[in-house]
Amino acid sequence: MDAQWYAAIEKGLFVKRDLQGGQMSRDMTLFMDDDGKAYHIYSSEDNLTLQIAELTDDYLNHSGKYIRIFPGGHNEAPAIFKKKGVYWMITSGCTGWEPNKARLLTATSIFGEWKQLPNPCVGIDADKTFGGQSTYILPIQGTDSLYIFMADMWRPESLKDSRYIWLPIQFDENDIPFIEWKDRWNPEFEPIKHR
Repeated sequence: MDAQWYAAIEKGLFVKRDLQGGQMSRDMTLFMDDDGKAYHIYSSEDNLTLQIAELTDDYLNHSGKYIRIFPGGHNEAPAIFKKKGVYWMITSGCTGWEPNKARLLTATSIFGEWKQLPNPCVGIDADKTFGGQSTYILPIQGTDSLYIFMADMWRPESLKDSRYIWLPIQFDENDIPFIEWKDRWNPEFEPIKHR
């Protein structure tokens, strides 16, 4: 894509196109914040842009408040969690069924400003998210620092035979999350490691 095309996306080319019928909602997740507010986070605008839309108090509709994140950035498969007042989101690029390098996004407010950090995956096969694609981050109940990164391991030649990856999210000395492959692990006894 050329600079003019990106500029048009940034200015809302697809938002305007789809305004009357509603925004496209592809790879998505739901997130409930600690204040009870919930959000629909989804890939939109032909998978070019992530959107975060606040849900109504009954969680059945969008409230009308939303933001666009990284227009033209080709992010999908959002997985989000919040730790110590900071939001962290892991996404994937758009490469069909093929795995790619994960992306780490962060903000101190759900409505931004969001910034992108380097790939949170480290070690062997980190550039392919260990063969998976982010799908959800599960907080371990009863703790404020244990989270499980969940990823889909697609097998396009036989989708019914696809698998999952579950790995612990660890935090470096600056409290930035990272993920490394582990053949076996126990979330109750996982030691804190530093990169």
